[in-house]
Amino acid sequence: MKKNVPFLKFADPKGSKLFFIAGPCVIESEDLCFRIAKRLADLSRAYSADIVFKASYDKANRTSVTSFRGPGKKNGLAILAKVKKRFGLPLCTDIHYPCDAADAAEVVDILQIPAFLCRQTDLLRAAGKTGKYVNIKKGQFMAPLDMRFALEKAGKRAAGRVFITERGTFFGYNRLVVDFAGMRELASLGAPVIFDATHSVQLPGAGGGCSSGFRDAAVPLARAAVSAGADGLFFEVHPTPDKALCDGPNSLNLSDFEKNVPRLLDLFATISAWDKNKR
Repeated sequence: MKKNVPFLKFADPKGSKLFFIAGPCVIESEDLCFRIAKRLADLSRAYSADIVFKASYDKANRTSVTSFRGPGKKNGLAILAKVKKRFGLPLCTDIHYPCDAADAAEVVDILQIPAFLCRQTDLLRAAGKTGKYVNIKKGQFMAPLDMRFALEKAGKRAAGRVFITERGTFFGYNRLVVDFAGMRELASLGAPVIFDATHSVQLPGAGGGCSSGFRDAAVPLARAAVSAGADGLFFEVHPTPDKALCDGPNSLNLSDFEKNVPRLLDLFATISAWDKNKR
């Protein structure tokens, strides 16, 4: 599987280096994807950082039927293929139906299971059978240890290629909280744990027909997640998040992401050294 993802973090998920999944929530245009991917590729080279480009070709769980969903599977995967060819970044995208798994696997390296679909047996099985990496987002309604059943559904063929992403838990209406103790429970299941910093500051449905959020808290929570043992970090990033067509209020400005990558890498290295010295 190393040939599918051009860096060693995924071949050695418990290695000594933090990795990132980053990109716009949804594919708004080819130009936007290219602009973001170029800066992520430059960032990856500058800091020897492992960065996966993530964008969705379809967001099937938007709050309103009038919300922008993306260009669709055919056009979206074509854009993602161009991103990989031009910038050399590994790719991640959401899938919503079992029939999407094989098509998306022809292009991307990581198939992402949206949080609301993390119990969908056929979807998880289809993703696991592709031989690609699978990132299962923990449902906002799920107890951490219950994610073991999602791992089982991905199947034995996916063993060693499945990540679990923490993205906050429902706390009353329009609010999420992050259970950092729960992240350690997720880690006990044996899969690498990713922390989704920007979805964790989302305010679901609080924007009058769309979700809102408070992006200023994303980086502090990411620091806390690294301290709690996260293997990777997920950020939705956009050059002008206030103009983003999806998840703008909780998306991080791309320039802020660029500024914080070296800081988060340093934090991860420091904490790893502390943990190593305890042994």
